[in-house]
Amino acid sequence: MNKYEMLTIYSATLTDEQKDAIVDKYQKLMEKNGGKVESVNRANPWGLKKLAYPINYKSEGYYVLYNFEATAETAKNVVDLMRIDEKVLRTMCLRKN
Repeated sequence: MNKYEMLTIYSATLTDEQKDAIVDKYQKLMEKNGGKVESVNRANPWGLKKLAYPINYKSEGYYVLYNFEATAETAKNVVDLMRIDEKVLRTMCLRKN
């Protein structure tokens, strides 16, 4: 199992309940597929930030940082599911050394 860091930008139009639900959804998905979520930056969130350039005609996004341990296949599956979710503007997953 490898350690990963994934930064995800969610749509700024989501309510607080929807933000919590989508963060929980992907956290549970990682754990369900054999991964172990070490941290999600809920205690010290990056929160709502202005984007450098518009993405899907949106100029702000809600940033969430996940640190988790999983197989390469699990990480790829989570990223693939995020890419087709219309609530997710961008995601980038990096393997840590």
